[in-house]
Amino acid sequence: MNRKQLQKLGVPPDCTLAAVQALSKAAEQGTGLGLKGKRARQLVSEVVGNPRTFETDPIWGEFARELLAQSAPVNREPISYRTWGTDIDTGAHTQMREACQIPSAVGAALMPDAHIGYGLPIGGVLACENAVIPYAVGVDIACRMKLSVLDQPVASLTKDFSRYKDAVEGGTRFGVGVEHRPAQSHEVMDRDWAVTRVTRELKDRAWKQLGTSGSGNHFVDVGVLSLEHDDKQLGLKPGEYVALLSHSGSRGAGSAVCNTYSQIAQAALPRRYKEFGRLAWLDLDSEPGQEYWAAMNLMGEYAAANHAVIHRLITKLLGAQIIAGVENHHNFAWKERHQGRELIVHRKGATPAGPGVLGVIPGTLADPAFVVRGLGNPQSFNSTAHGAGRRMSRKKANDMYRFNAVRKDLEQRGVFVLAAGSDEVPGVYKDICEVMAAQEDLVETVARFDPKIVQMCGDGSRAED
Repeated sequence: MNRKQLQKLGVPPDCTLAAVQALSKAAEQGTGLGLKGKRARQLVSEVVGNPRTFETDPIWGEFARELLAQSAPVNREPISYRTWGTDIDTGAHTQMREACQIPSAVGAALMPDAHIGYGLPIGGVLACENAVIPYAVGVDIACRMKLSVLDQPVASLTKDFSRYKDAVEGGTRFGVGVEHRPAQSHEVMDRDWAVTRVTRELKDRAWKQLGTSGSGNHFVDVGVLSLEHDDKQLGLKPGEYVALLSHSGSRGAGSAVCNTYSQIAQAALPRRYKEFGRLAWLDLDSEPGQEYWAAMNLMGEYAAANHAVIHRLITKLLGAQIIAGVENHHNFAWKERHQGRELIVHRKGATPAGPGVLGVIPGTLADPAFVVRGLGNPQSFNSTAHGAGRRMSRKKANDMYRFNAVRKDLEQRGVFVLAAGSDEVPGVYKDICEVMAAQEDLVETVARFDPKIVQMCGDGSRAED
């Protein structure tokens, strides 16, 4: 069947090649014996008439997806996005502009800590209609912050320094592929890990890594939390408190979920959209889209469990109790109502900041973190920064800094780093105070956390921020 005959059956010109390939595939696989003439026209007409029915068909699927894409509305002009802050590299803006051309995109924003990532930039917020983008969530799905306020006197940080040091070192595990031996316990492992093939196959690995922190910019700190005013939501009165702060995500399982479903999304991209690459999306009405959404949410629970185990282990070693806390994701996608409709809001390296929502925004291993309360700014889709944001690549940082020299300077400032890499020293990040000043219309500061004891991965391994 030639192109002219196909077009008479309603096949758009841009889809004729996919139709010819589908017909050839059917014949090659033996399902199309005698597949010509009336039978061939009938099958092509069925796909043209109802392409969604054939979207996952092994023979007609690509042709069906091409037809669906052809009929989908196209953003002739990319949507616009607002930027908070000015110290943002051009590469992050380039990635944001590309994301704004995605057909389902209806809104976007760029946070003041933004820098280049994979697909969507770190600090990028993208609201889509009925579509989720694995790489707009990120490799480390549900990377999050957790702060626990402890019942210990602040003076004990100095008086009993070795007790805190031993508790942090004894209660944490850092490094690519690192595991807990014996494996830790948490109710998240009783969840249904068979929601997708990849989560089912990775359950044992995830269990072994439960309560570990990986590498990159992940950390566990002990420090001083300062409140100037009584805060009923946080449940604390003005004063200073010992606090435990951690940053990590869903480890190897989350990375595998992202890569698996991004590959599926990229393979399913119609030819006209192939240039989007890592920005490939999954329709939430499709089976892969529903699978990814279920896996992503499971990874959210798993990431929260990682933090819970870390805080449980350290507080037990300290003999302390948790009296208050705050935690939040910053690599995730949420179903939210904006502009009068339900949208999928991707926050890759961005923190939820809806009205009254508490969150934690860290600085560097020597600079303060802040507990914040969201102001619910609709222009940012209720989002804010997730940290200071890198201003230097890891390679450049390793070439420029020697960690042992930096460590001595930090000790003079009262910050004791148990382990870290040269690519995580304060100089490779933006000024957290400038980042906070650039987003005063997004959040209000509730409390300040100053790190005193810092534990990171010191083996030189890397992970995406």
